[in-house]
Amino acid sequence: MGLPPSPWSFADVVATAQEVPVEDADDLIGAGADLEPGTLLAAYRAGVFPMAVAGLDVMGWWSPIERGVLELDALRVSRSLRRSMRQVMVSVDRDFAGVLVGCAQSGRPGDWITPEISAAYTRLHELGWAHSVEVWSAGALVGGLYGVALGGLFAGESMFHVRTDASKVALAALVEVLRSAPGPALVDVQWRTQHLATLGVHSLPRSAYLSRLPDLVAAPGPHWARWRHTWCPQV
Repeated sequence: MGLPPSPWSFADVVATAQEVPVEDADDLIGAGADLEPGTLLAAYRAGVFPMAVAGLDVMGWWSPIERGVLELDALRVSRSLRRSMRQVMVSVDRDFAGVLVGCAQSGRPGDWITPEISAAYTRLHELGWAHSVEVWSAGALVGGLYGVALGGLFAGESMFHVRTDASKVALAALVEVLRSAPGPALVDVQWRTQHLATLGVHSLPRSAYLSRLPDLVAAPGPHWARWRHTWCPQV
């Protein structure tokens, strides 16, 4: 059974934002709407993601002017990261709830992973659209990430670690999963940070990111259910 369509048109909002001169543009392009599954998927297909607006009790919808992305072939695995990867185990979709909790308790400012956000992405996970990568040490969850998969696009939402390099290990494992897809694939990390840049993340202008979206979303993605039953290979 298909999801009820969203009453919100993100494509129209993005098109309007694209008409704003760059010097006056902003990453925040709207506010309000809801977090129903159909609404979230419509947003990602339009290049938009939700995140609360600091200081306001409202959900914001964001489409960065400069989008952080990781091309699969651009992943950089340092010697120290490779060493860290040999010391842990990695899984897919074995503890989505645990990854959500870890990301919410990561200590970053803003506390944007609210109970409302957690419930919305848990529902997407139950429907097969949201996925997690977990990193384990001695049976304990020490890092991971989660996001939304649409064809060959993985829209990363958040990551965490309580052990050095654990979030980097999760990202490297995600790239391995996406490399198993028969079509084009890309990791969207929302914004490029210095931390992510060390792994090969770069920025794309909003227009360039949006131009790639249709092919990525239409491409055949990884067989996520198959990965759930195996431990991810090391890079």
